[in-house]
Amino acid sequence: MLEIARQQWKQQGNAQDLWVFGYASLIWRPDFDHTERHATRVHGWHRALAMWSRVNRGTPEIPGLVFALLPGGSCRGVIYRIPHRHANEVLDLLWAREMPTAVYDPRWLPCSTPHGTVAALAFTLSRRSPAFTGELTPEQYRSIFSGASGRYGTTLDYARQTHEALRAHGIDDISLTRLLGHARPDKL
Repeated sequence: MLEIARQQWKQQGNAQDLWVFGYASLIWRPDFDHTERHATRVHGWHRALAMWSRVNRGTPEIPGLVFALLPGGSCRGVIYRIPHRHANEVLDLLWAREMPTAVYDPRWLPCSTPHGTVAALAFTLSRRSPAFTGELTPEQYRSIFSGASGRYGTTLDYARQTHEALRAHGIDDISLTRLLGHARPDKL
């Protein structure tokens, strides 16, 4: 999939910079250098805390959750511009971070920037994926927020950090605010 994404990026133009759309942890921890960063919106996709995490934010015994882009609606996030000369290195870093189990479907989504619309790499999830949670109840979210933790910390910390990063960029995610309301008060 990485090589397919590289080919798709190269087909956009030989000297084209790489654009990446972040909608969760890439906002507060991009882990790559960039020359530009802008708040933007993608249409046809929405952010959802609806992907099982059995390593990063949970375990096989107590799975946690991470965000994914699911079909439908729109999503405000942050777009990053990576100079062409660093694009292959950043693609390698992104694959190691986001695609160790190839669970996401990488896509090139149109995003507005001050320079016009660009195609940005985004990591989406199919509702047919075994990693997709389906609809969870408030009790399930409460249980996951109370106990799920993996190598990068808890699901609750991840959701809170994403919420704070979105707000720092002037993005109010009402759905995420509502989900965080399911956490026990002593966990906030």
